[in-house]
Amino acid sequence: MKHFTKEEKITILSDIIAIKTINENEIEVANYLKDLFAAYGIESKIVPVTDTRVNLVAEIGSGSPVIGVSGHMDVVSPGDESEWTTDPFTLTERDGKLYGRGTNDMKAGLVNLALVMIELKENNELKNGTVRFMATTGEEVGGAGSKKLYEEGYMDDVDYLWVAEPSHDTIIYSHKGSLNLRVTSTGEAAHSSMPDQGYNAINPLMEYLLEVDGKLNGDDRKNEVLDKLVMSTTIFNAGNQVNSVPEKAVAEINVRTIPEFDNDEVIDLFNTTASIYNKEGSEIDVEVTMSLPSVFTSGQSEMVDLTKQLGKKHLDLEISVKGSPGVTDASNLLRGKDDNFPFMMYGPGETKMAHKTDEYVYKDYYFAFFDIYKELILGLSK
Repeated sequence: MKHFTKEEKITILSDIIAIKTINENEIEVANYLKDLFAAYGIESKIVPVTDTRVNLVAEIGSGSPVIGVSGHMDVVSPGDESEWTTDPFTLTERDGKLYGRGTNDMKAGLVNLALVMIELKENNELKNGTVRFMATTGEEVGGAGSKKLYEEGYMDDVDYLWVAEPSHDTIIYSHKGSLNLRVTSTGEAAHSSMPDQGYNAINPLMEYLLEVDGKLNGDDRKNEVLDKLVMSTTIFNAGNQVNSVPEKAVAEINVRTIPEFDNDEVIDLFNTTASIYNKEGSEIDVEVTMSLPSVFTSGQSEMVDLTKQLGKKHLDLEISVKGSPGVTDASNLLRGKDDNFPFMMYGPGETKMAHKTDEYVYKDYYFAFFDIYKELILGLSK
């Protein structure tokens, strides 16, 4: 029989937090988990995306139902580390909280999924079905890992999916899509005293962005759960020095999409609007740098109902069920699934703590989610 002690759970989380996977280097976490699984006789497979960015897939059990569980291995930058109370890559306990980059988003959830798999296998508790563990790379920027898993068919036979993103008091069953675009305006350089000898690349780009912003943010279409599409211009770069007319200006835009105003329609709008600004001496080019579709499911499933019961049992919380403006790997993993597919995002931690300085997860919630996940798997596999 194997029952991980609280000390073991803390040690393993500490080891994973210490691995710096800042939008890179997930292979070290994958190898750590692969070795951990192997110590208990569980085979796992590295699924490469690049040399250092990989997914890890492991399975226990056989047959149906196939329960997919997923979490990402990358984290965002800690920013200015001097602003942290303690080293962001050293798991530190204070006042019932476990601090460190990735504790909340989302290595606590990822570790729980792995340890539950091991206990279920070691204790021969999984009598029916399959549990497929999918640890992904690159979730924070681009979603390349989940895209690779979808393309290689790891979701084809999955009957349930939950992503262990932080959301201890809320089950997320639908979320917006995310679309990143880079828009480049090309003009002609000139001395600022003779602007007519060139073409200022900034001017048409500003006009273009305001026009597109009006078309997108001014659109009245709403989703019953996710509300309206949201566009934000977040980066603008142009010019080399104050007395030169710039020949190039670049803006980057993020759009949070809904099923009623989806990624393809937004991309088409950006391109058709750009064509209006293309004339002699000036050109606007649109590049799509990331496109993750929205996830819209009914939220009506045995998995959601059981999770609400387990949240009440182990956390003493009334678990709400909502949509979210955020994005998860489900954007890729659920491609081709219909609205009735049982999906949820639910994990230890709080959405408000994601990407924050002095990121933490409550220690008690970290432990409680181990029991929630274990009982959830056993409940769905009966």
